[in-house]
Amino acid sequence: MDNYKKFLVVIDPTSDEQPALSRAFQLAAKTGASVHAFLSIYDFSYEMTTMLSVQEREAMRETVIDSQRDWLAEVLAKYQTDVNCEIHVVWHNRPFEAVIHHALRCGMDLIIKATRAHDSLKSVIFTPTDWHLLRKAPVPVLLVKEHEWPENGKVIAAVDAGNHEDSHAGLNQVIVKKAKNLASLINAETHLVNSYPGAPLNISVEIPDFDPESYNNAVKKHHESELRKLAEEAAINAECCHVGEGLPEDVIPAYARNIDAELVVMGTVGRTGLSAALIGNTAEHVIDQLNCDVLAIKPEGFECPIKLG
Repeated sequence: MDNYKKFLVVIDPTSDEQPALSRAFQLAAKTGASVHAFLSIYDFSYEMTTMLSVQEREAMRETVIDSQRDWLAEVLAKYQTDVNCEIHVVWHNRPFEAVIHHALRCGMDLIIKATRAHDSLKSVIFTPTDWHLLRKAPVPVLLVKEHEWPENGKVIAAVDAGNHEDSHAGLNQVIVKKAKNLASLINAETHLVNSYPGAPLNISVEIPDFDPESYNNAVKKHHESELRKLAEEAAINAECCHVGEGLPEDVIPAYARNIDAELVVMGTVGRTGLSAALIGNTAEHVIDQLNCDVLAIKPEGFECPIKLG
């Protein structure tokens, strides 16, 4: 799997069931990678105990950390595996920063985290840890849902074949490569999915002679042609190429459901700041609609905004 040697698994402290951990062991057994179970904890009440000295508060924090480390050891003991595994429990009030700091400091190759359903409004206003990792993590992020990874399954590479910008072309190549590598690893079939926009509804009013059907057919043929080229370069069968009209957040999940894909590999632009809070990224809109895992990849040249202190 692209020579990944270290998997950083984000642990959910509220549950004994850890889908991300299960997926990490599944992949590690096939790749020989080590699994690093990572838990970030914080309780503001410990910082507000003014009647205690600094040393006493520190002792309380260490007691909590030790307790969580023991709990995590019990969780890991349930997995019958020969995979090398390490436990990391830290005290930090911003979990996504703790994860990224650890990934940078310890040279992690992949972050694996289980997802939960997010209320659509809250996902826009209050960005959860998932979205922070998608936007800011320096390494690929595998978001795990409940879908199983059966043998002879299907992996989707979500690409933008009609975009000829160098950054998109390069990202397409990386997405397809990683999808093929993963598919080979889990004995799955690789599919390419590409969406394209239809003609704007109001353009016929503004331009009376405009023929939206001819326009859509031309755009579709262009994307089909470019997708075939991408498939030929990657030795992927033409039958596994899918082009659909509409937004990526509609087209990609629809094909994922139709072929019962177990994983979608896609790129994320890593937008940050106000634009991310108000608009969000295509990857995030797609992920909300998917019922399978997602491997999110940053474009070449991405700079992580979180730095080690």
